[in-house]
Amino acid sequence: MAALLSPEQIESYVDNGYLHLPAFVDERWLADLGSASDEFVEQSRSLTASSRSIDIEPGHTAEAPRLRRLSSPVDHHQTFRSFTLEGPVADLAMELLGGPVRYHHSKLNYKWASGGEEVKWHQDIQFWPHTDFSPLTIGVYLDDVDAEMGPMGVVPGSHRGPLFDLYEPGTNQWAGAMNSLDVSRLGLDSGTDVAWLDGPAGSVTVHNCAMVHGSQPNMSDRPRPLLLQTYSAVDSFPIAGIGANGATGPTSGVVLGGASTQQVTVAGRAMTGAPDWSRKGAPTIFGSQQAR
Repeated sequence: MAALLSPEQIESYVDNGYLHLPAFVDERWLADLGSASDEFVEQSRSLTASSRSIDIEPGHTAEAPRLRRLSSPVDHHQTFRSFTLEGPVADLAMELLGGPVRYHHSKLNYKWASGGEEVKWHQDIQFWPHTDFSPLTIGVYLDDVDAEMGPMGVVPGSHRGPLFDLYEPGTNQWAGAMNSLDVSRLGLDSGTDVAWLDGPAGSVTVHNCAMVHGSQPNMSDRPRPLLLQTYSAVDSFPIAGIGANGATGPTSGVVLGGASTQQVTVAGRAMTGAPDWSRKGAPTIFGSQQAR
């Protein structure tokens, strides 16, 4: 397979924690993805409240749909499945992570026109902790996105900095966003050191799981659909029992571009773990030992 990135681009990702690739996805894929997205917009017209897969904004109606998110599109439409597991973004993830990758989850954030909701400053890894910090998320703009539409903003190099508490200060209430004090310390209110990643349809954003990022409301008269898919290195594993891990859809955990060796490192100690028995049930220790 021909290289998708230059050595300088890979080095930039390692150093800065993100990449911005304008018009990376071709028109054929964009047409197919846009058509698949439109199917779910049509489905949403019958909804009066959010479903498990389609999240709608207040004010959503059949005549004027306002979608926030399609959850796990990979598990709901073959086009999304093929694109995420076999398409150019899967190849991009493998190139950045240096070999086979483990797919974690996907989502399509619509950020609807005329006030589509902001995404407050946050990091991703707290939502779904892994055994390392290799996970990255690749976003694809399905339409042209300009500054008025609330493009993704990232803080270059922040993936090497502190991991912020995303709870309401002094409580056990999950907020999913950095608190105002941490935001002010980083100067994010004024947009200091923020790279805003807009671009034509097909533009790709890549950000590391520890990257501080967010986006403003969409104040244009056009929706801003952003298809997102998360991958990790093949020897990186989600930690069960925390956040969204275990609630990411039946495809989560599929290995692309190879097979898992079940190698895992915990607290600096490497080991070869047992096979993945999550889908077929674990054998007893007696059966395993007697089969030798």
